[in-house]
Amino acid sequence: MKTFALIGAALCTMALAACTEEAPDAPPAPHALSAEAVGHYCGMNLLEHKGPKGQIILAGSSEPMWFSSARDAFSFTMLPDEARDIRAIYVSDMAKAPSWDSPGPTNWVDARKAFFVIGSSRQGGMGAPETIPFSDRAAAEKFASENGGRVVSFEEMPKDYVLGSEAGAGGAGLLKGHGDGAPAGSPSP
Repeated sequence: MKTFALIGAALCTMALAACTEEAPDAPPAPHALSAEAVGHYCGMNLLEHKGPKGQIILAGSSEPMWFSSARDAFSFTMLPDEARDIRAIYVSDMAKAPSWDSPGPTNWVDARKAFFVIGSSRQGGMGAPETIPFSDRAAAEKFASENGGRVVSFEEMPKDYVLGSEAGAGGAGLLKGHGDGAPAGSPSP
């Protein structure tokens, strides 16, 4: 009887431990934005830029790569020479942001689940057109009705909006002159 009690206690302990551990395939949690966050493309402190930010966590790394704009995070995922071992992509949730100037240190949303306003009158941290992220579609639609633009999902994001020549500064500016969205150095269609 004592043996069954010990086995039962051990099984309960293991079950509780399994419930509290992160699933092996679960993405790592986002990091809080701090004064140490420096943009991957611009090398500048993210707190010096207005608008939504991004962070990408690669496999084998616990520290994120920071992006001065959500659009720059998109650029990273689309550029052919960037790493492909992405574990998580987080962008500022502007539905919960205190303001455009200060989007907040901890209000992140999984970019793959977010809704983005593109083509609005608001510019990102590097002065380029922005992909403005929201966790809530209704909040994104409200923003678009007040600031122009349209709402798209992560999968619907037009490559030429992110990488096109109208992109301006930041990571998207890496492809200046390629308005068709083709990677730099590739032939135009």
